[in-house]
Amino acid sequence: MPQSRPQARGGLDRDRIVDGAVALADDIGLEPLTIRRLADHLGVRPMTIYHYVKNKDDIVDGMVGRVFDEVERPSTDVPWKDAIASRARSLREALRRHPWAIPIMESRRTPGSDILDHHEALMSVWLSTGFPLAVVAHGLVVVDAFVYGFALQEAALPLGGGGGDLAEASDQIIAPLSAEAYPSLLRFTAEYVMQPGYDFRDSFEAGLGIVLDGIERRGVEIGGRSRVSGSSGADSSLL
Repeated sequence: MPQSRPQARGGLDRDRIVDGAVALADDIGLEPLTIRRLADHLGVRPMTIYHYVKNKDDIVDGMVGRVFDEVERPSTDVPWKDAIASRARSLREALRRHPWAIPIMESRRTPGSDILDHHEALMSVWLSTGFPLAVVAHGLVVVDAFVYGFALQEAALPLGGGGGDLAEASDQIIAPLSAEAYPSLLRFTAEYVMQPGYDFRDSFEAGLGIVLDGIERRGVEIGGRSRVSGSSGADSSLL
């Protein structure tokens, strides 16, 4: 008797495939995610998936779109720094839930409307600053670089980020640091990192504030100079 073809519970469509891929990647990571493993996860045959998606890249496009759907879209209804900061925090939280997405969020060559709509909202806020376009471009890139970089480092921490969590691992952290060879590392680790209340994650808010304040100063400075010179653009030597 021929084996019956497995049926997906509740039916199968593109949304269920993408949702299943996100859940599977959260569990095993993106690299090990194959069409066959996804099919097993969904309870269908691998070829069934191709009725709804073109290939794995098509699925990954949808997965990135799902992550962007979880990120707050900034609004021009609030001051731009508040909007960008809130979006940065939301992006970081989404990346903590889906660390596999960190390296690929800005890599899609065929972004869907979910990705494009998010970036349109983000660009609208940046343009609302009135800063020269060169400053807008720098702000857009530097803020995202900070968030993605922080999320990547946070995800890679081998022993967690809290001082309380690190106390039991003091032998692993401090013992290899000799006072003769690594006096600065030893002092910083013992006097700050290992102290109660230390949390690596606290640096996110501090860093975000530094980045946004710096962009604002640059925008005001260059915008003012451009108006004085009568130019509609910024002198590249000032950037």
